[in-house]
Amino acid sequence: MGDLSEHFSRSEFSCKCGCGFDFVDAELVLVLENLRAKLGNRKIEITSGCRCPHHNALVGGARGSKHLLGIAADIKVAGRLPSAVAECLDDLYPGRYGIGQYSKKAITHIDVRKTAARWST
Repeated sequence: MGDLSEHFSRSEFSCKCGCGFDFVDAELVLVLENLRAKLGNRKIEITSGCRCPHHNALVGGARGSKHLLGIAADIKVAGRLPSAVAECLDDLYPGRYGIGQYSKKAITHIDVRKTAARWST
């Protein structure tokens, strides 16, 4: 049981550098809960949530990364390829949000930006 929602805790989204940045947008948490339900209640691992500017630079994040705003998460879902997770997100939210697949890292990116964006690497 999480402190943000039934399945997610603020600590999962905290910046990995230990700076204390841990703002998480409520809409992002709702999107992740909806994804979890759509995938048959599979556990979602947050590999990267909030990032301070220093940590974002260290990991090679984009200057305008949505992680800097607390509106993005990179995730892994047990037993699901990033392409399948991205497809599920696109089914749930056609024409909304930022959804990216990173096959080499085996992660899917989701952010709750106001415009739609799709990409894969």
